[in-house]
Amino acid sequence: MNQQELKHLLEEVQSGGTSIKSAMERLRRLPFEDVGVALIDHHRELRQGTPEVIFGGGKSIEQLRTIVGHMVAGGRNILATRLDDDAGTSLENAWPDGCFDRVARTFSLQQAPLPATGDGTILIACAGTSDLPVAKEAANTARMLGHTVEEVTDVGVAGIHRLLAHGEALERAAVVIVVAGMEGALPSVVGGLVAVPVIAVPTSVGYGASFGGIAALLGMLNSCAAGVTVVNIDNGFGAAFAASRINRRLQE
Repeated sequence: MNQQELKHLLEEVQSGGTSIKSAMERLRRLPFEDVGVALIDHHRELRQGTPEVIFGGGKSIEQLRTIVGHMVAGGRNILATRLDDDAGTSLENAWPDGCFDRVARTFSLQQAPLPATGDGTILIACAGTSDLPVAKEAANTARMLGHTVEEVTDVGVAGIHRLLAHGEALERAAVVIVVAGMEGALPSVVGGLVAVPVIAVPTSVGYGASFGGIAALLGMLNSCAAGVTVVNIDNGFGAAFAASRINRRLQE
């Protein structure tokens, strides 16, 4: 339940269109619902403006289907991240209206209109094709949070002219998410080109000395471009959520 739905329910009770008993029935699952394998936080959208997102890593298919089933019954939009092929395919088979993105490892199902979060565009710049799983996770998350998303791919510093060819996209972005592995240099370059917030996402892509993304993480933390914010390794979801809050705040 979000703020608009709660306001409408209270107005219905006030006008006599809905009984107190009926309203209590709708509210009984707040703030959370115990479904045996999880405590679903139905109150999160009311508190934060966005519903709970399901982290799929480490969960069994049965657990995922139970959680998704209860959220679907509540009329919520669904986003599950970090799914393997078996789990994602199972969810897509159970809810054919949903979409399992094998690259992003996400499952999304839209049941209610997405919120009109703001007019600003979130640009996601991906250094290389190998970074696409993290970039696509960020893109799918931002879209499910109600944002307009633009994506540019394979614009790493090994051929900086590829990034500069997207100058117009950089100029119209309200927030830029930059996804890169190896040495993680791309956010510094982007940070020196734009005046809007830049969120850097290090990926675990690279050879041995990249230490599973630690080299990129440290490079981004030490960026000479002022004001670059860094999230954890491979955390496309976290970057999109942070960008959503920034973009939403800019539009309020």
